[in-house]
Amino acid sequence: MTAPAPAPRPRLGLPLLFTTYLALVTWLVLWKLGTPAIGDPGSRVIKLVPFVAAGGSGASEPVELVLNLVIFLPFGVYLGLLVPAWPWWKVAGTLAGASALLEVAQYVLAVGSSDVTDVVVNTAGGLAGLGVVALARRTFRARTAAVMTRWCAAGTTLALLAAGLFVASPVRLTGPPPGDVVVGCPDDAAAGHESPCRG
Repeated sequence: MTAPAPAPRPRLGLPLLFTTYLALVTWLVLWKLGTPAIGDPGSRVIKLVPFVAAGGSGASEPVELVLNLVIFLPFGVYLGLLVPAWPWWKVAGTLAGASALLEVAQYVLAVGSSDVTDVVVNTAGGLAGLGVVALARRTFRARTAAVMTRWCAAGTTLALLAAGLFVASPVRLTGPPPGDVVVGCPDDAAAGHESPCRG
């Protein structure tokens, strides 16, 4: 009886794509595709109760939950391709650990709200990605790695292009960066006269 052949090791392209994806997710989660910086320590927020309003924070928005699922789905795809021998619970632990690390980083850097909801939803999104790989193996069989690598390359490239277009656009996910001129109406008291902005 012959021993089963070991799973082929992933080529250099897949780890490189995964590294690019991780860098992009880190940039998105911590700095919302803006300039990396440390925020105001007084703005730190921790929400320990998932989904519902608690601790002065509102309930989780459905749109944000869906976005988190979509953002972390490729994480599970990459893990399913890079470490195919891992059981699902080990993948889940890695996903939860990575998500928790991002939440801790947000707290330390004071760049966002640290929310347990994100850990739960991000882990679920990654497990959905693992399910995509399992479905692909049943469909493509021996061609799974090649087909999924092409899809990962296309998806990561599109994500990079989208991030580049976002950075080049005037739209921002946070307030204007330091040094930007904000056009608006001055405060009446500070201006010393009636504001022309009032009708």
